[in-house]
Amino acid sequence: MITKPSKSLAAALALGLAAVLAAGAAHAQELKIGYVNSERVLREATPAKAAQAKLEAEFGKREKELADMANKLKAAGEKLDKDAPTLAESERNRRQRELVEQNRDFDRKRREFQEDLTQRKNEELASVVERANKVMKQIFDSEKYDLIIQEAVFAGPKIDITDKVIKALNAQSGNSK
Repeated sequence: MITKPSKSLAAALALGLAAVLAAGAAHAQELKIGYVNSERVLREATPAKAAQAKLEAEFGKREKELADMANKLKAAGEKLDKDAPTLAESERNRRQRELVEQNRDFDRKRREFQEDLTQRKNEELASVVERANKVMKQIFDSEKYDLIIQEAVFAGPKIDITDKVIKALNAQSGNSK
């Protein structure tokens, strides 16, 4: 997901990189650049997987309750449709009102669930991103990189340090347990 600020930042970085490369072939050979695929880090690193498992444990029960509620609503709607021709108008109207009310309750609970889940995902994601950024900074400092970028249109495997970042995050996660 590229936003306008990151497009302009990427363009500025690309222009700056082009200027450095144009400054001289000898200087360009000394330039050490790394690329990190953030999506892969957030999908494959142990802390990211642990955060996902934590969210599933935290929200699994509510998600199952919502699925059960949806199935009951669907069954009640189908039963009403089936029974409607034989019901008295007052009974049919009463059951329709009940169904509408139950559906409204379900929609509210589903919306609350989505809001809570989104908030917790953002919290967990922020924690993983913070840890990943610290790891990237350590790699940047210890291996004397001139530039590490996280978003790029194209990046060759020669500068891709995603695996290194994932391994370092996984090692940290193993040490913190």
